[in-house]
Amino acid sequence: MQTGIPPHTSGAGVAESQGVRVRAEADADLASAFAAGQDVLRAMYERWGTLVYTLCLRSTGNAEDAADLTQAVFLSAWRGRSGYDPSAGALSAWLVGITRRRIADHWERRTKEKNVTTALAATHEERTSPGTDSITDTVLLADELNRLGEPQKRIMELAFFQDLTHAQIASVLDLPLGTVKSHIRRSLERLRSRLEVDSVIV
Repeated sequence: MQTGIPPHTSGAGVAESQGVRVRAEADADLASAFAAGQDVLRAMYERWGTLVYTLCLRSTGNAEDAADLTQAVFLSAWRGRSGYDPSAGALSAWLVGITRRRIADHWERRTKEKNVTTALAATHEERTSPGTDSITDTVLLADELNRLGEPQKRIMELAFFQDLTHAQIASVLDLPLGTVKSHIRRSLERLRSRLEVDSVIV
């Protein structure tokens, strides 16, 4: 009796092959819609959000950072949708490329933040018995912190002088965690720029 199933091919194998073909066709339709400017961002996230998040988590080892990076990836994809060409490759591969760039940006930013944090900690320690060479740095740092204004100044003091985590600072100041992280990121960028100019960070 003919079954329509090729010899040596199980029914499960046929079903799997058909499933792969259906997914490929759906992915191609989604890519075409995205390239045409249609609002399919939610569908893209549902299709590839887990993939992007997994890549970010493997790199950072931190669920919160991975979630932030995943959001940044899809935001970058949407903003840069005019640069996607379906004929140049699959949409999933294009998203993976964006993911790798956002991860690289993340680690570059962390390196810069670490440099500033090291400078802040060193200057803070020197306040107890500052030498002649450290007085200028201490005054400069205090001045830059004062220029930040509130609540940025208080957030930075809690983060680096009292060694509180972002979540603890949010609780102490009754601020959203995202707000605290944004303030710290912008404040570190400002301090890094200023301190580099004045040769505090070598």
